[in-house]
Amino acid sequence: MNFLSRYALYFAWIVSIVATGGSLYMSEVLGWIPCDLCWYQRIFMYPLVLLLGIATFRDDREIGKYVFSLAGIGILISSYHILVQQVPSIGGMLKCKVGIPCSQDYLNWLDGLITIPVLAFIGFFLILIFTWLSRKEAE
Repeated sequence: MNFLSRYALYFAWIVSIVATGGSLYMSEVLGWIPCDLCWYQRIFMYPLVLLLGIATFRDDREIGKYVFSLAGIGILISSYHILVQQVPSIGGMLKCKVGIPCSQDYLNWLDGLITIPVLAFIGFFLILIFTWLSRKEAE
């Protein structure tokens, strides 16, 4: 039992809190309007704060089946969103109903390497890894 496996649920919960807080900060404080794909990613990230919080305090390492489904779908949406932003021909085909195109880059670090969908992908990926480590610890 190593440190990372022992506290993996805590780390997954912290990642979900940071991702949720970051998305709310970007939309509510900075005034960045989320596109449709951003909303879908939020739909799959926000419940993870509650699920992982309860699992952390109850030390319920069997939460993985719920977390894997939410984070797995979230990572697929994030992957598609990254493609929409990075491949212009895909981005031009989408018509967003909110008024903000899904190819919009509010955040563009390292010449487009780090964007909001990339951060969401990293968040979902870390949650999957930490939850998997937590389940391995329980076995």
